[in-house]
Amino acid sequence: MNSGALARAGEALRRVPPPSPLAGGWIRCAAGAPYFETEAGTAWTPVGHNEAITWPNLAPLYRRRDRRTVERHFADLAAQGVTCLRLMLDYNQGRGRHLERPVGAFTPAMVQLWDDLIALGERHGIRFLLTPFDTFFMARRWKAHPYAKATGGPCDTPETMFICPQTRAAIIDRLLFATRRWGASPAVFAWDLWNEIDPWYAGGDLAATHDFVTEASGKLRAEEIALHGRAHLQTVSVFYPNLLITPALGEVIFRHPSLDFASIHLYEDGPLDAPQSTLDPAVATARLMGEALAQCPPLRPLLDTEHGPVHAFCDGGMTLPASFDAACFRRTQWAHLASGGAGGGMRWPYRHPHVLLPAMHDAQNVLATFLPLIDWRSFARAPLGERLAVHDFDGLVAGCGDARQAIICLMPGERQDGIASRVEIGGLEPGCYAVTTFNTVTGSCETSAVHTRQDGTLVALAVGGGHDIALAIAPAPDAC
Repeated sequence: MNSGALARAGEALRRVPPPSPLAGGWIRCAAGAPYFETEAGTAWTPVGHNEAITWPNLAPLYRRRDRRTVERHFADLAAQGVTCLRLMLDYNQGRGRHLERPVGAFTPAMVQLWDDLIALGERHGIRFLLTPFDTFFMARRWKAHPYAKATGGPCDTPETMFICPQTRAAIIDRLLFATRRWGASPAVFAWDLWNEIDPWYAGGDLAATHDFVTEASGKLRAEEIALHGRAHLQTVSVFYPNLLITPALGEVIFRHPSLDFASIHLYEDGPLDAPQSTLDPAVATARLMGEALAQCPPLRPLLDTEHGPVHAFCDGGMTLPASFDAACFRRTQWAHLASGGAGGGMRWPYRHPHVLLPAMHDAQNVLATFLPLIDWRSFARAPLGERLAVHDFDGLVAGCGDARQAIICLMPGERQDGIASRVEIGGLEPGCYAVTTFNTVTGSCETSAVHTRQDGTLVALAVGGGHDIALAIAPAPDAC
């Protein structure tokens, strides 16, 4: 196939209508690759971000004050390529948004809100990564939390939640209630069993923390199999700096045998928490994803499920300028994908108002149009490392691949206006490959056919004006 035909094939691929909402049923891990697929066997990638039931986009759904506005929001998200939202089942920032009050008594208004959210997800093809508690405000406003003894709950302090038998049982009962009420729906992507897990919740006992995950995972999985005939995927998330303080926590996050995928929250003083340039967070994301990938089993999916300029927003009281923040967002998601993450990562807004910018949703849509260029169900990604060389380029190079496919992202630094670089990738199976050069800002792309050398080295020219570009490399659909 000549380069023109390949280019036309690439454009045709991008114009394929999206599948019907939640086509394919539940989400599972792909059998031979660290990514996701539907029960029907089609690739599925989480493209999305964090939302909350108290933030502007979803708050009108409480007590059905303005269902139409929230419905329009979901329709807009679906049109922008969003496939997944991460949500906490309740919020302790203020009163009135607790799923239980008192413990074990599930509040009708909150149950109705979640009934409506699940229905919205089903109608618009958006799935949810659900975690049982907002642990941030739970810990900071503990005396107002239904699980606290001060309000009639079983627990003295959040530092003993995993080792207090009554509290542990209540946490598991909350998860069981959630799957009994909503778990039959394919709108549930997965359970994040605990937001930013830490031995602190077990009085510093790492073994007890591991045991909590084992028990909660096992009981939830057994209940789902009994009710639904199969179980949704499970993970636990972690505040990444805590892994540096307690490296053994990696046994829970990355390698716990009961969990299906690994999720991390990418925060770091400076480049991620208060970036000074749009390239800073992308560079940090690529580095930290590489560190995390090294701790993950080869076939376990890994993704960042929370990131953003937390220090600038919370401690500095600053909302980053819109154009600057949108560029940070766009570059961060591409660094995440090209470093081996499933999808583009999930931003916590850290803006006022607390929602993503329209330009950020545009960036999600552009990322979504790139995804069909890779066969995720067979992509055994690994860092390219010494397999990759990029000549005449100053900036961030992020890439992952296997013997048949690769993703590479080039982001120029301040000293380079455009891209005209020679890219060499070794270790490919010899043959003919489709190399798609993809503009990460506009979504425009051009595909050409490139033969490897006999030793499996592929040489391509990466050209891109003043914008970042991504390269998708896959076997050519027909012989060259």
